[in-house]
Amino acid sequence: MHKSRLAGFIIDCQTMDLAGAAGFWGGALGMQQRQLPSDEADRYVHLVDPLGRLQIEVQAVTHPSRVHLDIETDDIEAEVRRLEALGATRIAQVSTWWVMEAPTGQRFCVVRNSSPNFAVEARVWL
Repeated sequence: MHKSRLAGFIIDCQTMDLAGAAGFWGGALGMQQRQLPSDEADRYVHLVDPLGRLQIEVQAVTHPSRVHLDIETDDIEAEVRRLEALGATRIAQVSTWWVMEAPTGQRFCVVRNSSPNFAVEARVWL
């Protein structure tokens, strides 16, 4: 048994100007920016969801710009296997998470849970 839920959205920006990209998306979505720890600050800027439900980040990437979603879980391997059974494929393991691809071509990540309300909001999978 494990749990998972939609964690949020990552706005991948193929840019050398992460601050400018975060400024645009923060303004477009009406969200305040928050700096992340120094080991992540050169690649990510957090946009604060006023309802506190979703993790929204602007990320500097080298691939073409796109938006991807993150699914958070308390058991990454179990969640990856569940999604593979639905037709997803593993693309790459990055640190502690997996980049996956849906059968329809969209990329998404399976990450460790970090939301404060994960325990009560996540779906239980048997």
